[in-house]
Amino acid sequence: MERQKTVYFETLGCKLNFSETATLQQLLAQAGIVTASQGQTPDVCVLNTCSVTELADKKGRQRIRSLVKRYPHALVVVTGCYAQLKSSEIAAIPGVHIVLGNEQKADIVKYVTQWLGDHQSVEAVTPTRDIRRFNPSCECGDRTRYWLKVQDGCDYYCSYCTIPMARGRSRSGTIESLVAQAQEVASRGGKEIVITGVNIGDFGKNTGERFIDLIKAFDAIEGIERYRISSIEPDLLTDEVIEFCAQSRAFMPHFHIPLQCGNDEVLHLMRRHYDRALFEQKVRRCKELMPHCFIGVDVMVGSRGETPECFDDSYNFIASLDLQHLHVFPYSERPGTMALRIPYVVSQAEKQARTQRMIELSDRKQREFIKRYLGAVRPVLFEAPHGDGPMLGFTDNYIRVAVPHEPLLVNTVAMARLDTLNSDLTVNGSLV
Repeated sequence: MERQKTVYFETLGCKLNFSETATLQQLLAQAGIVTASQGQTPDVCVLNTCSVTELADKKGRQRIRSLVKRYPHALVVVTGCYAQLKSSEIAAIPGVHIVLGNEQKADIVKYVTQWLGDHQSVEAVTPTRDIRRFNPSCECGDRTRYWLKVQDGCDYYCSYCTIPMARGRSRSGTIESLVAQAQEVASRGGKEIVITGVNIGDFGKNTGERFIDLIKAFDAIEGIERYRISSIEPDLLTDEVIEFCAQSRAFMPHFHIPLQCGNDEVLHLMRRHYDRALFEQKVRRCKELMPHCFIGVDVMVGSRGETPECFDDSYNFIASLDLQHLHVFPYSERPGTMALRIPYVVSQAEKQARTQRMIELSDRKQREFIKRYLGAVRPVLFEAPHGDGPMLGFTDNYIRVAVPHEPLLVNTVAMARLDTLNSDLTVNGSLV
């Protein structure tokens, strides 16, 4: 009897990539190629790559070479955004056998099976302008939280970004199909769904449906106790969406809203679809209806055109808002983007200094937010512990809480008092 073939996965980049890798894992398992166990030498290696920055490309190349060296006799498959944008560069790396673009990800079984039969290398990438298919995916990070992809692609073409070139045009699943996936999560005992995509507020362009109608349908599903919206553009975060989340059964008081820069001149150079007045209005509306909500934002520093005066203006604007966390990253030059035409360039040292200032601001804001709730009692959804360690989970408004070890708490919502704040921004709590 032939030994069952095994596969090893690595994923780089965003939560959307992790969600899609989980689907690839399921597809291969259905075809009889199961995930390799710890210490087992796999027959197939799959690397799902990112290309959001130059560093991401570099990391992708490093991981490819590492896999080839570590598993010299394995079939090596590379997919994802780096594969979509630079397939020939990857195919030229010795030891790579299959390169799949983002649309071909879902056909991985066909390509792997074909290679196992004829050992012919394959480079299959649909030109980005021709990508039309929406490939569904849903990943379980643990027994508690699932990441459900509802949308893919982007039509925005911000001046610094290659994602539209890597992911294609905006497209979505239907509300009916996505509700069915969420119901399947509920049937497995999942308690929380994080709604993911590239530009999820743009949901429904190809189906004639609306994001507000999707979240209303999700809210009605029995068994799912929590939803979080992973990231939504400020111009697509409508007052209708904010108002619904504020009074909904299961949508948490937690938003992640990309800002990128708090200076209007730079936002214009970035070709963003809003100004800072609109962003401020969205933050204020969230806080008016949900004073206890947690708001995270993306902030890019050192982009082309960001003079010291523009950065200081951005910093002061962000400092003035009731925000809780900044996801800070330095600007990275990307070939083929319109940003390369902007003449003012920020040095690497200055980018690093600005990044550090923003990170310190983020840390201060998050600490101030958590301190408001010390002594308060809030609902916490507890995750599976590591060994005999403490039980960890998040409050509805995204404060991480630790309580003493109690396995019966796994995948349940329990009320906990927030007692003391640790240096890692976790709160020691006690059950009530």
